[in-house]
Amino acid sequence: MVKERGRKVISQNRKARHDWSVLDTYEAGIALTGTEVKSLRQGKAQLVDGFATVDDGEVWLRNVHIPEYTEGTWTNHEPRRSRKLLLHRHEIERLVGKIKESGLSLVPMSLYFSDGKAKVELALARGKKAHDKRQDIAKRDMEREIQRAIGRARKGRR
Repeated sequence: MVKERGRKVISQNRKARHDWSVLDTYEAGIALTGTEVKSLRQGKAQLVDGFATVDDGEVWLRNVHIPEYTEGTWTNHEPRRSRKLLLHRHEIERLVGKIKESGLSLVPMSLYFSDGKAKVELALARGKKAHDKRQDIAKRDMEREIQRAIGRARKGRR
């Protein structure tokens, strides 16, 4: 059987960068059942309401929706069950310290297969306020307008 190579993105949380300011990212493996892996191979998952918590020295991914496998039988999984994340002990201890001291959260940014293994990219993030979001939108619009002006100048138009 041929081994998978590279990175195949299953799902991304695009709204997360709008709602959170990302400080650091981590890659974690996920403990999944067989039907969950098959459902992910079909490219189905939703990270929108997902978050991660640290309970008793273990990191858990919560509220991520992986739909039931269509060809599954009575062994099918619960779509929104809590899933254990696989991280090194020193990474978990670092996360616990940062979460407790400064009120940060763990947000899933993307779900993907890396060399055939399911992985999740976790972001250590701080929630944005409404005025922060407005500033980001204004900054993005300004940069877009500058790029348009540069493009017009290169083409010789005003």
